[in-house]
Amino acid sequence: MKLNAFQKTAITTVGATLFLILVGGLVRAAGAGLGCPDWPKCFGMWVPPTSLADLPAGFDASQFNVYKTWIEYLNRLVGVVIGLLITATFLLSIRYRKKKPTVFYSSAAAFVLVLFQGWLGGVVVKTGLHEGLITAHMLVAMVIVTTLLYATFEATSDFFKVRIEERFRKKVLWTMWILFGLTMIQLVLGTQVREAIDVIKEVANVPPRSLWIDQVGAMFPIHRSFSWLVILAGVFLFYLLKKDKAEGLVMKLGQWNVILVLLQVLIGIGLYYLDMPRVLQVLHLVGMAIMVCAQFFMILVLRRSARLES
Repeated sequence: MKLNAFQKTAITTVGATLFLILVGGLVRAAGAGLGCPDWPKCFGMWVPPTSLADLPAGFDASQFNVYKTWIEYLNRLVGVVIGLLITATFLLSIRYRKKKPTVFYSSAAAFVLVLFQGWLGGVVVKTGLHEGLITAHMLVAMVIVTTLLYATFEATSDFFKVRIEERFRKKVLWTMWILFGLTMIQLVLGTQVREAIDVIKEVANVPPRSLWIDQVGAMFPIHRSFSWLVILAGVFLFYLLKKDKAEGLVMKLGQWNVILVLLQVLIGIGLYYLDMPRVLQVLHLVGMAIMVCAQFFMILVLRRSARLES
């Protein structure tokens, strides 16, 4: 399988964007979202201070924590690299403008979205990590990565020639769309839970970590209960694959999607019973992003298989 420049860059960009989500998870787990209180500079500097002695005039010394500042600063640097990669992906997609316009337009959409995401990130910082904006920031990140995944798939679709029986294809495709929709709703609910925990962490007398979940309110029981719908969709997908004896790429993708659902459930259980350990917080966020991508990729494969049979 020989890849051209666009295909290599697009695949790299998808992986790098998932890495940025990982870094963002580390920032939130470390409580470093406001490690740089201004935007786009950090404490009024392009390279942030490394000690209180270097802190420029006009900034409150209580805002400065060298570790949190540099964690957030590195997050921004990674974001800049991702922006450059997405820009390169867009420029290289011009070659597909007539041959495969979907590649060009989806790459252009990702480019516009990353500009919007950069602006939104600045607004999040300026508003002191406003709850609703954090959810929007996460959703835009997922739209960007799925848009890039779509562009990459369309450019490499010739490598994924899948032929399956039409009735089976339709059943699995509908199941995947339902699972994908439920997962996105669960993503929003989970982000709402996380925002509520962030509020709890900022109160004058921060309660023990073991009490955080209990103080979230109704959102956590909703998030926990909704996970059963995701599990049921995953179980039904597994049933379809086994019942119709799926093979090849469809079977492998289906198995991985079921495994990812179960892993997310196990991590969620760990978060609840182990008092929200930071490592599980990061794994839960990254696992959700990977799960969304895996589901969307399987949907693309199933849609492409229909075109091959027509």
